[in-house]
Amino acid sequence: MVNVPSRPEQYRALGLSTFAFTLCFAVWTIFSIIGIRISEDLGLSDTQLGLLMATPILTGSISRLFLGIWTDRYGGRWVFGILMLTTALCVYLLTFATTYPMLLVGALGVGLAGGAFIVGVAYTAAWFEPKRQGTALGIFGAGNVGAAVTNFGAPFLLVAIGWESTAQVYATVLAIMGVVFIILAKEDPLAASRAEAQSKSFAEQMAPLKELRVWRFALYYFFVFGAFVALALWLPHFLIGVYGLDIKTAGIIAALYTIPASLFRILGGWLSDRYGARRVMYWTFIASVVCTFLLSYPPTEYVVHGIEGDIRFTLTVGLPLFILLIFTLGFFMSLGKAAVYKHIPVYYPLHVGAVGGVVGMIGGLGGFILPLTFGVLNDLTGVWQSCFMLMFVIVAAALAWMHYAIRSAERVEWAANEERTDLPELASPQLFYPLNRKSGPATGTSGKPPQQRR
Repeated sequence: MVNVPSRPEQYRALGLSTFAFTLCFAVWTIFSIIGIRISEDLGLSDTQLGLLMATPILTGSISRLFLGIWTDRYGGRWVFGILMLTTALCVYLLTFATTYPMLLVGALGVGLAGGAFIVGVAYTAAWFEPKRQGTALGIFGAGNVGAAVTNFGAPFLLVAIGWESTAQVYATVLAIMGVVFIILAKEDPLAASRAEAQSKSFAEQMAPLKELRVWRFALYYFFVFGAFVALALWLPHFLIGVYGLDIKTAGIIAALYTIPASLFRILGGWLSDRYGARRVMYWTFIASVVCTFLLSYPPTEYVVHGIEGDIRFTLTVGLPLFILLIFTLGFFMSLGKAAVYKHIPVYYPLHVGAVGGVVGMIGGLGGFILPLTFGVLNDLTGVWQSCFMLMFVIVAAALAWMHYAIRSAERVEWAANEERTDLPELASPQLFYPLNRKSGPATGTSGKPPQQRR
């Protein structure tokens, strides 16, 4: 049985990993601001701008799978530190790019910053007992506020010193944090058992991915995280185009979305610990369906042919209502992000890096696919709100699939005359991933998996 570390050790690990992830996320979304200036300089189309914004998300998403496996094998201290140093070098080299193809290649290197998420999840989860993992991972996940750091700060740096120097400032800060992390962070409590993981084959490490539950989690994360990243990148451009704002004002308003979508992840973790992640996921998806539906409505002028002549009126989402809706959407997406990751260390305690890496990869791919799709939809339809139309379809499908899966699982429980704890996607016992130990974070005093306890 793994000994629970002391509270100071837990807080030290949580604080270091959260701050490091915040800086990494700020770097990962840097093109949301400097991309606008680059687009003006090179005369890019919306599709080209969307691809430039999305390219770092692609690298950050795919790298999560391998970084998660490496963290399971070698521990988060060195993987996290080396990752930050490597990313800082790539960000610095980006400033030498002078053409669009060169910028795309540089953006691939910048995207490594996004892989920091799964490294931090695996590292942080190892320090906390199961009943506090949801809250701890919620606090760590609040590092998404790094997007708000970029939306707030980067516009002022951009105006003052240009996009190249802005990128160099980011590279310097991240490199310093990489060195600090290696020096101050400690090996996690699972370091002793890591030798066993190193002896396992790649196929053994990836065995949990045969379960449909993992891919349902991945779809949920595609929306709550992927769409969050996509909007964090796209909103400044959207606000400038729809409401005619300047880049500083657009960045500040975009931060009103990214801040709640990041900080309230802490609340989402606590709520998942206390009330169950199934309820939190329902709240998230229902609220998101409503918000994206309203945001999808383009400015429309109606003409009613009345008795005494035509009656004209217009329906549009004004800036104050838009800010309210986007704030609400960000709040509930933050709850959902925490709820999804609440389950991974519970269901798959020995495969947090592998399973979390796949879920994070699919979610991150949403951050790659969606900005690119937003740009394509703009060019094809000429309707700015088409981005929210697409998001509405995605979240409605996720809600429908989750509800169907939960109802199917409950029918199995009713037939067996059993009731299980309030976690999402509960499957019947024969479908539950078998834990390969009798005690530890994923089991209680009875040694039974969580969903077998009342």
